[in-house]
Amino acid sequence: MPESGQKTTRGNIDGTGPVAPDAPGALAAAGVPAATAGLPATAGPAGVPAATADPAAPAPGVTAARRAGLLVTLVLGGLTALPPLSMDMYLPALPEVTGALGAPAATIQLTLTACLAGMALGQLVVGPMSDKWGRRRPLLAGMVVYVLATAACALAPTAEALIGFRLLQGLAGAAGIVIARAVVRDLYDGVEMARFFSTLMLISGVAPIVAPLIGGQILRITDWRGVFHVLTGVGVLLTLVVHRFLAETLPPERRHEGGVGQALRTMRGLLADRVFTGYTLTGGLAFAVLFAYISASPFVVQEIYGASPQTFSLLFGLNSVGLVIVGQINGKLLVGRVSLDKVLGWGLGTILLAAIALLLMTGGAFGEVGLVPVAAGLFVLMSAMGLAMPNTNAQALMRTPHAAGSASALLGTTSFLVGAVASPLVGIAGEHTAVPMAVVQLTCAALALACFLGLCRPWRKTAAGSAGPGNGQDPDA
Repeated sequence: MPESGQKTTRGNIDGTGPVAPDAPGALAAAGVPAATAGLPATAGPAGVPAATADPAAPAPGVTAARRAGLLVTLVLGGLTALPPLSMDMYLPALPEVTGALGAPAATIQLTLTACLAGMALGQLVVGPMSDKWGRRRPLLAGMVVYVLATAACALAPTAEALIGFRLLQGLAGAAGIVIARAVVRDLYDGVEMARFFSTLMLISGVAPIVAPLIGGQILRITDWRGVFHVLTGVGVLLTLVVHRFLAETLPPERRHEGGVGQALRTMRGLLADRVFTGYTLTGGLAFAVLFAYISASPFVVQEIYGASPQTFSLLFGLNSVGLVIVGQINGKLLVGRVSLDKVLGWGLGTILLAAIALLLMTGGAFGEVGLVPVAAGLFVLMSAMGLAMPNTNAQALMRTPHAAGSASALLGTTSFLVGAVASPLVGIAGEHTAVPMAVVQLTCAALALACFLGLCRPWRKTAAGSAGPGNGQDPDA
């Protein structure tokens, strides 16, 4: 099993290091020549075939490699930005949808749950498909269906129809999520991969900043259906960009020829790896903390504290800025200098402390508190996600170069399923208390930290063979 931080066949994010093998056209469209050399095979988790990787010699065309790296970053950033666009642009309209469709808040929150569940289940299908047929074809098919489903959401006559269309939207949108992570694993490894995920967080982080602002402004000139019309246009544009600019990154010789049975065996082998499972559960529970905030904050900020949709959008954007800034601190300053596990532990500990503070404030331990203290607690919680989310993805995917699509599917499915469960729980006590949100966040944060410590066991990792301090492999993994 590859050790955390080990460098294999991936290119550096700035294009100055080795580039991944370029079988038919991985980066050829950008003018980056292929290179070859030999490297012994590395073993995968139990039940998963080992992969043979060929390290590439340094790319002769450094300038071309940098252009390719920037292009891939922008395209993958657009794909990872689509889910927050689909979720967050719609958030300021949630209270309006409850009135327009004559449904209670808990039912309308199921439109978020349905989209999340669809994204979770879709990744289980699309991930193995991308390991078998390459990244481009499943991605383009998913994007086309996403556009059609989003257009149908704009025409939904009832809450039940909207829930169904959001489910389909999530199933199709899963392609962008899972394949973007798999492409990163195709191209990068070790510290470079962790830095790339932080860079993606910068790009995709713009989406949650601007999406509620755009949604709030759309509501000034039209109703909630206009939000889905705009999302349909975004989906069409992104589909065209992917078709034009994203080359295939999985060469035929690295694809899996098996069907559903082989995919299930691969996933079973991945889950048999205790450390991979630990990072997967840790990331999923951290995502549940985030999604508890996403699904509850429109009602908490607007209904409980009386803020306008525009004020909510500004606060939501400010929290997203905090997440992006901390993510960049992680990628530019911490990765390569501090153990990924240590940074991840800091992030999880901060999230837990922020959740405790939010529960005390919303539960009345400090008397009546206004919006500002609660918003400050949410800002700290959201910012700490910039330490937790990219490092859980990087640490999990470092162990799975042989099945990046299936591993990415398991990571995404776990995150979205746990988030889908958390979403309705935050509204279980109605629209007039924020305590359920804080309880869900505290519970998930505590469980995430417990999974990290109990399954990943970071203190048992050694520095032997690692590319960064403290990024060694668990000797018992």
